[in-house]
Amino acid sequence: MPAHTVRHLSQALNIEDLRTLARRKVPAFAFSYVESGAEDHATLEHNREVFKGLRMIPRQLRDMSEIDTTTQYFNRPVSLPFAICPTGYNGMLSRHGDLKLAKAARKFGIPFIQSTMSTSSIEAVAAELQGNEHWFQLYVLKDRAISQRLMRRAADAGCETLVITTDSVIIGNREDDRRNFVRPQVLTLAKKLNVALHPRWALDVLWPDGVPIFGNLTEFLPKDQWSTAGGAHFISQQMERALDWKRIDEIREDWSGKLVIKGLLHPQDIALALKHGADGVILSNHGGRQLDGSVSPMEQLPAIVERFASQCEIFLDSGFRRGSDVAKALALGARGAFLGRATLYGLAAGGQQGVETALRMLSNELETCMGQLGCANVHDLMATQMIVPSAPSLKHSLEDA
Repeated sequence: MPAHTVRHLSQALNIEDLRTLARRKVPAFAFSYVESGAEDHATLEHNREVFKGLRMIPRQLRDMSEIDTTTQYFNRPVSLPFAICPTGYNGMLSRHGDLKLAKAARKFGIPFIQSTMSTSSIEAVAAELQGNEHWFQLYVLKDRAISQRLMRRAADAGCETLVITTDSVIIGNREDDRRNFVRPQVLTLAKKLNVALHPRWALDVLWPDGVPIFGNLTEFLPKDQWSTAGGAHFISQQMERALDWKRIDEIREDWSGKLVIKGLLHPQDIALALKHGADGVILSNHGGRQLDGSVSPMEQLPAIVERFASQCEIFLDSGFRRGSDVAKALALGARGAFLGRATLYGLAAGGQQGVETALRMLSNELETCMGQLGCANVHDLMATQMIVPSAPSLKHSLEDA
């Protein structure tokens, strides 16, 4: 795809244009954090290749005068089959980045999934969402009392769905991101000079309060450790490497709302998730930021839908850049497509307006794709015929799960 010169948000026509603009707007270290994958980027690139290899079979002579993109998550209506994924450090892309993402989600009637590592607190995000779908993502920590406290805060703030991330117990080898620092949270001289070339970003993000902090962690840290470095060290020390299904049972005991487990790809793990009380799953390889060489969620989706769609809600993330990508996921049986980098490019490119631009682009592309397929609603889309390239079989036995 040829590169286009995009200097203003109004010139952006697609997510790739927002990516180009984001690269210009924020310092290299901040863009690298959003952009980077693990090791050789094999998984990162493969996620996109899988989408490109799928083919849809359109139907003609159907009434397309009205196209309805609404659907339901857990029997609750959403305007689009999207959600905004949990991502950390968003305040480094734009001041109060999490609040801007949340407000855009509210405007489009889709869930915002807030990360444990958000730079705004659970309570601040809830105030902006004003009752719109607010899900909270939890990194399971060694100290159960801290996890319980975060869950209580989420419940008190009105969150009805808890998302447990399972695939970050061992942090991926993100070499591109590490090259920006001489040691944790200390930029190289070259990257410091690059920051100086982005005065508008500095005025937006750093002035007058300095580097954003992790809003959900301040109550667990001394004030002199509220920095991103302090928060990152705290999480790295607290991350529960012994996370197993017994801990999921404990969380199920502590949480009375909907429970969604994120990061699963193997059918046996889906079966276990249901056995241990999950109401839904998010198929994910963490956007290519963890295991380099992982399968794509889209590759696993058909078999998992065939076995489990009647038992739980099946969502997925990793690699969505076009409305047609969303259409392909729904045609293969997913309940919804969850967006990470696509909306972060918008945030970096233009704050809340940029996020809204990204969501509008994907919404318009999805509606256009549905019309061209002859699908007047999401139910029709889920019945669309697809040509799926054959993939190596995954040997598994659900009876052994």
